[in-house]
Amino acid sequence: MSEEKFKNKLVAVLNKSIEPGKVMNALAHLCIGLGASLGKEELRLTDYKDADNGSHPFISELPFIVLSENSNKIRKLRNEAIANNIIFNDFTDTMTIGTYKEQIARTLRVKDENLVYYGIVLFGDWDKVTELTKKCSLWRQRSENQDDK
Repeated sequence: MSEEKFKNKLVAVLNKSIEPGKVMNALAHLCIGLGASLGKEELRLTDYKDADNGSHPFISELPFIVLSENSNKIRKLRNEAIANNIIFNDFTDTMTIGTYKEQIARTLRVKDENLVYYGIVLFGDWDKVTELTKKCSLWRQRSENQDDK
């Protein structure tokens, strides 16, 4: 039985310099936003059943690859996604601290070149997304004593 080739690819690229708790929070926001915009069918969300007939709903059949890069490369990836009509959702440093209204106001005041990108999630043609992300490193859990460079 051959493995099914998926039409679309789902990839997150996270900023390797952001502390794990903050970048995981960003990833959660990225996925909620992307999921809401795409819907159940596009993301191939399935109800996985266990042997006790327990339900584990809304798990994507698609592989979800998590990669890492720095803020400038994430910004470049965002621009490439726009140029290639790849659906994406991104998260920046202006989207933290304070109320959502303060975050929206702060984001309005910062030019793109000054935003620190925490991450981006891409969804689109498998080959195009692969081409855009092929130079990114696989996400690795940082050790406690690793520098925040």
